[in-house]
Amino acid sequence: MSTITAEEITTEISSTELAQRVAVLKRFKILLGQQRDRFKNYLVLLDKQQSVIESGSAEDLLSYVEIEEKIVSDIFSIQKVIDPLEEMYYSVVSGKSENTADGEVPDLKASLEKLKSEAVIRSTKNKELLSKRMIELRSEIKALRDNPYAAKTRGFTGNTNSGGLIDIKG
Repeated sequence: MSTITAEEITTEISSTELAQRVAVLKRFKILLGQQRDRFKNYLVLLDKQQSVIESGSAEDLLSYVEIEEKIVSDIFSIQKVIDPLEEMYYSVVSGKSENTADGEVPDLKASLEKLKSEAVIRSTKNKELLSKRMIELRSEIKALRDNPYAAKTRGFTGNTNSGGLIDIKG
């Protein structure tokens, strides 16, 4: 029967703690990378959506809006996992500052924040373009409704002098 010294227990805890830190760090980096990729895809989509808004194709715009909703949903889903993992990451590496814990994490976070702000700017721009386009369409519809020559022929029979009733008894 072997006896375990206090030094061996400390070493065991340290290697377990190290493995935990490495696992958390890897998962955190992967999720930040995925989030960054989602935002890059979102920015590409926003650029395409802008050209569709300007061209005025309603069907294409609808498909882009549906894709946009999916990407935004993915971004929020990943963010729900990133937030607690980030807290866990910084609690595991407590005692070290955020910048010295791992150089790659701050770079990923900075890149992600830059993409987020760019996405907000482009999304706002697209919303403004869409609002302008909606105003244009409303004015076009109003002009069509107010057109005196447009389809006002309901009930028109061609002969305005004929009577409306016919005597069938004779």
